[in-house]
Amino acid sequence: MTRAQLKTKLVQMLEENVGREFSNIQESDDLRASLGLDSVDLVTLLIEIQGQLGVVVANEELMDLKTVGTLLDLLERKTAVRKAA
Repeated sequence: MTRAQLKTKLVQMLEENVGREFSNIQESDDLRASLGLDSVDLVTLLIEIQGQLGVVVANEELMDLKTVGTLLDLLERKTAVRKAA
């Protein structure tokens, strides 16, 4: 999956899980401050990501997820590893 495809998928999951539209997401957007996600939203999103993309996000990796860009970086790495396996 390309980064653009991952971003599109991420926006779809956000909209489905949070229940509002995220039409102009930027990679610099903070997941909490800019997008207004709380802890429950983030956990729900990560469960959805793991289920739909078939990747596992370790607890240590959650600490680094601050922006949309850092989440996309992680997803790129995870999907590339999965594809290579």
